[in-house]
This record gives sequence, C-alpha cells and structure tokens, in this order.
Amino acid sequence: MALSSNGSSEESELYHAQIHLYKHVYNFVSSMALKSAMELGIADAIHNHGKPITLDELASTLKLHPSKVNILYRFLRLLTHNGFFAKTTLKNKEGEEEIAYSLTPSSKLLVSGKPTCLSSIVKGALHPSSLDMWSASKKWFNEEKEQTLYECATGESFWDFLNKDTESDTLSMFQDAMASDSRMFKLALKENKHVFEGLESLVDVAGGTGGVTKLIHDAFPNIKCTVFDQPQVVGNLTGNENLNFVGGDMFKSIPPADAVLLKWVLHDWNDEQSLKILKNSKEAISHKGKDGKVIIIDISIDETSDDHGLTELQLDYDLVMLTMFLGKERTKKEWDKLIRDAGFSSYKISPISGFKSLIEVYP
Repeated sequence: MALSSNGSSEESELYHAQIHLYKHVYNFVSSMALKSAMELGIADAIHNHGKPITLDELASTLKLHPSKVNILYRFLRLLTHNGFFAKTTLKNKEGEEEIAYSLTPSSKLLVSGKPTCLSSIVKGALHPSSLDMWSASKKWFNEEKEQTLYECATGESFWDFLNKDTESDTLSMFQDAMASDSRMFKLALKENKHVFEGLESLVDVAGGTGGVTKLIHDAFPNIKCTVFDQPQVVGNLTGNENLNFVGGDMFKSIPPADAVLLKWVLHDWNDEQSLKILKNSKEAISHKGKDGKVIIIDISIDETSDDHGLTELQLDYDLVMLTMFLGKERTKKEWDKLIRDAGFSSYKISPISGFKSLIEVYP
C-alpha cells in the first residue's frame, strides 16, 4: 500500500482494519470456548462451590487430568475477558494470594436446574449440523434452486432432519432449547400482564410442549388456553380443564380464541407463508369482532439503534432464520406491510425480553 505524506494515519487505519477483520474471523473461538465451558459444567461447579473457586479446586471438581489445568486457565482467561466469569483474589492457608473465579449474570444462565438456564440454547445453536452447513455457502449462492443453506449442505430441510426420528436426541435438544427460551418469558410476563387481562381464551400457535402457555395459565388460570402444534408434538400431552393440546396445521386453520399467540413463529417463514398464518389467525379471532387480537413475539430490527451489539444480535438472528428456514427477522416497515396485507387495521410494538418485541395486532 502506497503511503502519502499522511502515512502514519493510513497505517493506523490499516492496523485498525486488520484488528476488526481478525476479530470477526476468530469470533467463533469465543463461541466454542463458551460451548466447552457449558459441556464441562464449569458454571455448575462454581455455583455448587458456593463461593469463588480457585483454578486447582475447579480442575479437581471437574476431575480434569493435571496436564489440563493450564489449558483450563487459558479458557477461563478468554471467558473472563468476555464477561462470563469474574476474578477475585483469595489468600490460601500459607497466606499466599490465589486467583479465584466466580459467576457473572451471563454465566448464571448456564447453571443447570435454574428456570433461566439457557445451556440448551448454546448446545442447539452450536450443534455441528448448524455450523457445518456454512461450508456450502458458495455453492448455495451460485445455484438457482430455492432452498435453505442447511438443505443445500445436507440434502434435507432442518424440519425433515428433526422429524425423521421423533425419538432422537436432536429433536429433544431442539425442544429443550425452545422451552428454555420460553422460560425467560416468565420475566417478561410480569411486566406485560395487561396484554392478557380480560381474555377468556387464547391459542398458542406452534406452542410446542406448552412452556409459554403454562406460564400464562399459571398467571391467568381463568383463561382457556390451547397449545396448537403438529400432532406428533402434542399428541401425547395432557392438560386440564383450562389447558389443552390440539394437533393441526397452522397453514390450514387455527382453533378459534379471543387471542392468538405467535411466539417465535413468523420469523421461521417467508412473507407469503407468514401472511397465511396471520390470515388464519385473523379468522380464528373473528368471532370477537374488534375485541380479538393477535399477539406476536418476535424481533423488530432497528438499524438506527445506538445499541450496536443489540442490532448485531438481531441481524445475526436474521441470517440464522434465512439459512435454516428461508425465514427472516423484520424491520418495523416490514412488519407494517405484513400486518396490513393480512387485513389488520392497527398494531402496537413494544420492546420485550431484551432484544425481542411484543406486537399487539388488532382487526
């Protein structure tokens, strides 16, 4: 690169560009280190210790070979830098200072058995099949056939991969990941109870095993709640008088209710398919006239946000939906068009659960 008289400035720009490039090239290392920590159970070990734990104590608890202690240290160094663990200094019996590690709010989300545990999200998002598909991206870009990157790489859709063996560990892992994300909804529900007040009935479309519906049912036991999903998902599930499970196809029809809940549903599908789901949702609440509503929980991308990290996460999710399902995360403008095209008259978007939005849609 030829340098002008202002060469030092150009050199500085080049060095910063290199750092920026390398950082994004090696971001996967941080993800894999986090996955390793989850698989080892480091957060559980620190939590069960009840106080900050030294490196040797942690290695002993994890039953690691002595040759791996320094390797563990180097993993912890990166993860601590990334905010998943915190360091403190303790004095041992000899009065010498030792470094000890404690949990941070982020690593507390990896503690097993807690309602807010998100270990299955880490396991699911970083599953080998989800990572290996990216090796086919050049082929995907250069072929005319309309299919997902996942299908281009594996020869089958992700849904086929999950459903071909309903007893598979992969299906259980995916269901656990969706359930763990739903449990985080309990926190958001406390701040948004008004959304469900006054409803007599609600149908949770593609509600899986009913994680979200059960939280709503616990908070509003008088609402007649229905979990609506594929027959193979809900066929063996039982509820009670005000909580039942119904199998069906949301692209054909949705059971009638005062409100339809679409949590983490529409982002799986393109606009044409999402339009079918929304129109069927509108039909499901038609008996309530203007008093019915559709409740959407999904991402609403705002590229003008000052929170660069939040926007990056939303855009990451958009590419996940694109490559796995040919779905999409939508901007407010895209939500507006989709909702209006489905025949609804008005809507309201509110932030929820950190990086998602709650969209109340009215006939």
